[in-house]
Amino acid sequence: MQPIDFIRSTPPFQQLTEEELQQVARALRIVRYPAGTVILARNGPPSRHLYLIREGAVRMERDGQPVMVLEEGECFDFPSLLSQQPPIFDVVTEEESLIYQIPESVFRRLLQNPAFAEHFLQGLSQRLRRAAIPDRPNFWGDFTSPAESLIQRSPLFVPPEATVAEAARTMHQANISSVLISSDPPGIITVRDLRSRVLAQERPPDTPVQEVMSVPVKTLPAETPIYGALLWSLEEQIHHLVLEREGTIVGVITDTDLLRHQTKNPLFLLERVRQLEPEKGLPEYAQEVCATVETLFRGGLEVAQIGRVVASLNDALIARLLHLAEEELGPPPTPYAWIVFGSEGRMEQTLLTDQDNALVYAAEVPGAADYFAQLSQRVIQQLIQAGFPPCPGGYMATNWRRPLDQWLRLFQGWIETPEPQALVDASIFFDFRPVYGALDLEPLEALCARAGEHRIFLAHMARLATHFQPPLGFFRRIRQDEEGKVDLKRGGVAPIVALARVYALESGVRARPTLDRLEAAVTAGALSREGAETLAEAFRFLLHLRLREQLKSWRAGEPVENSVKLDALSNLERRHLKEAFLAIREMQAALEQRFQVGMLG
Repeated sequence: MQPIDFIRSTPPFQQLTEEELQQVARALRIVRYPAGTVILARNGPPSRHLYLIREGAVRMERDGQPVMVLEEGECFDFPSLLSQQPPIFDVVTEEESLIYQIPESVFRRLLQNPAFAEHFLQGLSQRLRRAAIPDRPNFWGDFTSPAESLIQRSPLFVPPEATVAEAARTMHQANISSVLISSDPPGIITVRDLRSRVLAQERPPDTPVQEVMSVPVKTLPAETPIYGALLWSLEEQIHHLVLEREGTIVGVITDTDLLRHQTKNPLFLLERVRQLEPEKGLPEYAQEVCATVETLFRGGLEVAQIGRVVASLNDALIARLLHLAEEELGPPPTPYAWIVFGSEGRMEQTLLTDQDNALVYAAEVPGAADYFAQLSQRVIQQLIQAGFPPCPGGYMATNWRRPLDQWLRLFQGWIETPEPQALVDASIFFDFRPVYGALDLEPLEALCARAGEHRIFLAHMARLATHFQPPLGFFRRIRQDEEGKVDLKRGGVAPIVALARVYALESGVRARPTLDRLEAAVTAGALSREGAETLAEAFRFLLHLRLREQLKSWRAGEPVENSVKLDALSNLERRHLKEAFLAIREMQAALEQRFQVGMLG
């Protein structure tokens, strides 16, 4: 393909006239850059070209940390070009790249084309405003920015006695999708409310808004980071987020404000899950989750927070599949709960791994066994199609479904008779988390909370927690396998998870995420603050390192593993890895001593 043909087919250049395209062709400069080349330097001279990636990829960095990656067909550094201010990022080639350069003089002439100019000028003021803020990435993925940075206007209120027609008119005139109600406490009414609570119920236009508003309105502190607002929107399934400061509402942001990156945004994927139709499935779900995780990771979101986002998406998918299965099979003969465990139960799964789920139903009533067998089989198969591999150990609802009383006897047996397989099962199932269904699992929750009263059981769980040890050899050097790799999960992540589980059981806390368990153990006095912080920081570091390497493999189309090549790490990373492994080994030794594991025989 000739350069001008590529440009002609690339947005927004397709908006140009043929004459304008010929101007580009005559002035175009084509440059091939080796991998690792710094094309533009942060705080260097203002850009003199518009850059268009023809082949390869470039990454934008701040202080050596990648902020985002741009690929074929994407332009970069037009903010510097337009403002004549220094670039706010270093732009470095991710791989060998072919870049088209359009001179500033030509680019400025092209801006006289309104359709072309709109692409670059839209949101320019926001870009320049962010460029003036030091050490803040200039794109929406800066998840640490306060949510109030997304507020577009001051909040609008109508009185509670206003009619729905007046509220609708206010929204229309202001081009917004909600309006607040100045009631005590404040309320809110949205376009969705007008459809579902007014039109669908055939209410007249003079209906007072106080009869159909949502009250009290749920609020979020204005200083909440964007990632916190995103999580809240996902978990609460709220489309309008009302922000307040010191008890005063300062604005409203919507899920649209959080949907800047379209398909790479978790809210976009959540909406697709919600609209999933019977028999359609989402065969591309795993890939879309990977793309979402990469966006979140490059936006600086902590891996533990990414796990919560992915858990919310997976929970929504499971709920939707179960809802569709109920529509097909009819209502369940008795209440039930679908539970997940493992990394999904702890909300620590990022890229999709094998399934870990089970089903609990209230009682063995007529038809229950057959109904839940069909339901489990249907949902498990659809999860496989969505990208969740079947569990090699068979820990899935197709094998693990039974009435609540049987589950209670099973859990009690694991606690009272801690045989090897019972301990393995307990370490898996005690991370359970319900994601769908009307059955109350409080009896199971209470039983797990009381497990810490059984000292022998805890001692056996403590010994199990030291089964996998960090790969440290002579002179405390990190051991590698034959391929020069280190298993981060087996040697680091899994031991910390197991340690935190023991401390949580001892403390009687019901937290599932590892970091929450460590914090709860400190509060309960079962773990020192220093010990908890050491494990927590090691956990965060290992998760970050693992996910970074997994995303590299995913982008390269290679198998995603839990290992990392030791020689691929920097000297500093290798040092941190060794320190993390040493800390885990020391905490394992302390746990063995605490529960006198050596006395178990």
